[in-house]
Amino acid sequence: MRLIAFIADDGKPALGVRIHDEVVDITALGLPSTLDELLCRGESGMRAAVEASAAATVRRPLAGLRLLPPVQNPSKAFAIGLNYADHAKESKFEPPSHPVIFQRFPSSWVAHGEAIVRPKVSTQFDYEAEFVAVIGKGGRYISKDKALEHVAGYSLFNDGSIRDFQFRSGQWLWGKNFDRSGSFGPEFVTADELPSGATGLRLQCRLNGEVMQDANTRDMIFDVATLVAACSEGMALVPGDIIITGTPSGVGLARKPPIWMKAGDLCEIELEGVGVLSNRVVDET
Repeated sequence: MRLIAFIADDGKPALGVRIHDEVVDITALGLPSTLDELLCRGESGMRAAVEASAAATVRRPLAGLRLLPPVQNPSKAFAIGLNYADHAKESKFEPPSHPVIFQRFPSSWVAHGEAIVRPKVSTQFDYEAEFVAVIGKGGRYISKDKALEHVAGYSLFNDGSIRDFQFRSGQWLWGKNFDRSGSFGPEFVTADELPSGATGLRLQCRLNGEVMQDANTRDMIFDVATLVAACSEGMALVPGDIIITGTPSGVGLARKPPIWMKAGDLCEIELEGVGVLSNRVVDET
């Protein structure tokens, strides 16, 4: 199942099931208006969404909908650094022996189709192709062998980074959380639609049509199950939490000369079986 968060005709958030190029508005059928709330209903919520979309006789075109990020207000958004060995090498770091975890805040990302913003205080605006694991079942001290049972599905993320601010100190959070510098979407794909742990899938970043990053999720140092288990050691996970799983090599920072995103650029993140996350770049005004 593929779920789309969007703005309904009344201006309020709504949730829909995408079927090819059409959407069934399940909020209009009495189900929650956000994926966050639907995930909190557990398996019964997902079954209700499947049943409602199958029985619906009215659909609306996907084209023209204003999308929202798949999860509206995650209580925690874990971001993972240096999770591909080739990216660690190009960044001049040793491959980590434990997941490198930092935080991104919802104010730092926009939806598919919206502009990402290069801040006026920096020109070092970098792209990072990543995919997101969305938690559907909460828990603490989750074992690796049970971890994928806690993942409801997946989406895409552009971990847009302001590099000069990122490396002003040993903490990366500042350069990773400028307002509207990243993006999340376009849709949420349930785990049963993809290989276990979303492994073996091609991940790309294209800037103005040119391939900048081209990798496979099987090359992650820490797979999804390991990340879920690690994050749950420190705090209880709850439905709607997200894990942004890391980027492969090819980032603009590591190129000679460096390549930075600028106003007018089109950045596309694609994961096999999930879709394409597309955003234009604008300068902060």
